[in-house]
Amino acid sequence: MNARTIAAFSLIFLTACNRHHNKFDASGTFEADEVIVSASANGKILALDIDEGSRIAKDSVVGLVDPTDISLQKQQVQASIEALNEKTSDATPQIKMLQDQLKVQQTQLDNLLHEQARIENLVKEDAATKKQLDDINFQIESAKKQMNVTLQQINVQRNNVATQNRGILSEGKPLQKRAEQLQELLNKTNITNPINGTVITKYAETGEITSNGKPLYKIADLSALNLRAYVTGDQLPQIRLGQQVTVFVDSGAKNYRKLPGTITWVSDKAEFTPKTIQTKDERANLVYAIKVKVKNDGYLKIGMYGEVGFNQQ
Repeated sequence: MNARTIAAFSLIFLTACNRHHNKFDASGTFEADEVIVSASANGKILALDIDEGSRIAKDSVVGLVDPTDISLQKQQVQASIEALNEKTSDATPQIKMLQDQLKVQQTQLDNLLHEQARIENLVKEDAATKKQLDDINFQIESAKKQMNVTLQQINVQRNNVATQNRGILSEGKPLQKRAEQLQELLNKTNITNPINGTVITKYAETGEITSNGKPLYKIADLSALNLRAYVTGDQLPQIRLGQQVTVFVDSGAKNYRKLPGTITWVSDKAEFTPKTIQTKDERANLVYAIKVKVKNDGYLKIGMYGEVGFNQQ
């Protein structure tokens, strides 16, 4: 087969392909799932290390908002927590004094009990009077009462100090919660990238003043784009979620590049035909939007036009 014959076959083949591809089921433009990353803190941007077009990994820290004010607030709260311990009372010295007193009273009671036994023996031998026994018994009862008073004083001292300390230390819980809140705010001064993707637009620069919720940059995952196309009501029965379709994009003046795609979304509401969209049935006034996910090898761009063939391979 000579070169002229090969060229003729090639022309016939390309002509047939173009005739086949000129009839599409739907068309639309490519878009990405974009995320606008906003500041989560107020203050001066100390760093924002990104550029439009740069790829950024998920969870990477790309910048910092001045954390000085929040850091000082946290240090103040932590100092207040530490100061609470200095306000508490120690019951140990007072209790030790009472315990020493109780030991002395116990010794006195032991001596009185010994004396009581001696007098009881003397009374049995008529060597001591009944009054002497009554007196020693009275002294023993008085000593026991004094010991009970001392024990009560020890318990009261412990309870009073414990109650007082609980009241002081109870202030520590809300202060600790406040410290945790401030730590969370400190964490938010780090500008953390939420997804793997490419920076589409940068809204802020290092040195600017930002505030909570103010956009810093827009990022999108360009590894796969969505072709937002429109179909008529008559075409709806031909499609389903997860359906594999063929997407065509311009490749030169008269050629198309074929890419596999998957229908990932079908609108549940009809809308009027967008003026820039040509549907299969040009007379239809109402159409349904669909999204076709297409893996991007770098050729596809946001805003690029594309066509969809439901049954074309």
